[in-house]
Amino acid sequence: MLSVKLGRIQFTPDLLPSDVTGTEVYQEVDGKPVLTFQPGPIFNNLVLADEVNRSPAKVQAALLEAMEERQITVAGKTHQLPELFMVLATQNPIEQEGTYPLPEAQIDRFIMKINLTYPDDVSEAEIIKPARSEEISSNQPVVSIDPKHIFTARNEVNALYMSDAIIDYIVAIVMATRHPERYPNSHLSLWINTGSSPRAGIALDKCARAHAWLNNKDYVDPDDVRSIVHEVLRHRLMLSYDAMADGITADQVIDEILHQVAVA
Repeated sequence: MLSVKLGRIQFTPDLLPSDVTGTEVYQEVDGKPVLTFQPGPIFNNLVLADEVNRSPAKVQAALLEAMEERQITVAGKTHQLPELFMVLATQNPIEQEGTYPLPEAQIDRFIMKINLTYPDDVSEAEIIKPARSEEISSNQPVVSIDPKHIFTARNEVNALYMSDAIIDYIVAIVMATRHPERYPNSHLSLWINTGSSPRAGIALDKCARAHAWLNNKDYVDPDDVRSIVHEVLRHRLMLSYDAMADGITADQVIDEILHQVAVA
C-alpha cells in the first residue's frame, strides 16, 4: 500500500468550488479577528473526483489550476500542493440524467482516459463476493510503500532513451489530428472537427516511456506508443457531426490515424 494521503470528493449538483479547494475561515486569536485558510480535500497526494461530471462547470473549474500549476489560489493567496499530487476521476455516461459536460480545458488536463465496460463472468463473481475478500485481506499484513519510490521510478522513466525517430512518430500522430487533410485517402477530414492540443504530444511521450519502463525495456519503440495512444488521445479529439451521426468513435478515428501514419 502506498503511504500517501488520499482525498475523495463526491461531485454533486450542489457542490461549491470552496468545497474542493478550501476556504478562509473567520477565527479569533487573542481577541483579534483572523482569517485562517482551511484546506479542502484537494490538498492530498491522491485525489479522487468521484462522478466529476455531476457538478456544473464552475465547480469542475476548481480543479484547473491544481491540475496544471500544482497550486490553489484562494482570496488572492497561493497555496502549494504536495510534490506528489495526482487527480483521478470517474464520470457517468453523458446520456444519464443529472450530468454536465466537462469543459475541454478540464478534459485535456487528464493524461489518460480509460473506458471501463461491463465485467466478464469471473470479474462479476469477484464483485459479488467483496465481504469475504475484505475479511481475508484484513488478516494479512499491509506492506507500506514509501512515496520516495514513486519519485525514483519517475526519474527512471524520464531518463529512458527515446530516439528522434520515435519523437517524429509521436509528432506525426498528433499532427494527423490537426491536419487530417494531409491524408486525402482517408476519412479523417470528415471525422475530425478539432485536433489534439500540445498536451497530447507531452502525454504520449510520458506514457510511452512509462509503458516501456513497465515492460523492463531501456528504450521506447513504436509498439510502446501504439499501446497507449488510444487512452491518451480518445478524450482529446472532437469528432465532427458527420462522424457522430455515422456512429464513428474516437477509437476508430485513432485506428485510422495509426493506419495512415507511417511507423518511424
